[in-house]
Amino acid sequence: MSGVHRKLAAAGVLGVAGALLLPGIAAAHVSVTPNTVQDGQSARVTFRVPNERDDASTVRVELVLPADHPITGVSVGQVPGWTVTVQKQKLATPVSTSDGSVTEAVSSVVWQGGSIPPDQFAEFPVSLGKLPPGQLVVKALQTYSDGQVVRWIDGPEAGADAAHPAPTVTVATPAPAAAPKSESSADWPARVLGGAGILTALVTLALRRRSTPGA
Repeated sequence: MSGVHRKLAAAGVLGVAGALLLPGIAAAHVSVTPNTVQDGQSARVTFRVPNERDDASTVRVELVLPADHPITGVSVGQVPGWTVTVQKQKLATPVSTSDGSVTEAVSSVVWQGGSIPPDQFAEFPVSLGKLPPGQLVVKALQTYSDGQVVRWIDGPEAGADAAHPAPTVTVATPAPAAAPKSESSADWPARVLGGAGILTALVTLALRRRSTPGA
């Protein structure tokens, strides 16, 4: 095999290897489940954070909630080995709720003190208050033990091929309940005929009784 042919063959092998590796790399991002919830209801979601590197551990995870759609009710689940901090900010316009006026909302949630080693992932549960319809984009910042910060902040507008997609929850409006089926006016002939049949049977019975002696 000539030198040119060897180079082409090597390039082909590398291309196949890259094609096999890319799907795994693309799939290893911060995700959220479920990724679709109903609006007007609270939702319990779980953020899964995988460690993409083989030479460092993940030591800090921060979730940044959108400021344009403040979420007034946020609570977080305990994750063994991690310390969680909930950060809040004042709202420019207070939000009215069934419990009164709310003047601040959660801006971010930070977990630190734990560790996600290479080839492992961790899950971080969060309970969110009532959500407006649309898409809730939660930016995630993943910090490694060597100081590298990976920013998972690309919104849906970046497309399916975004390098660092942010975990996104679609808040759907439930379909309206089907209205009770009304009786169609087309059924009236059947009802009339049915009533006429009953009336005929009654008249026939009455005539038979009159024609029967001693009735």
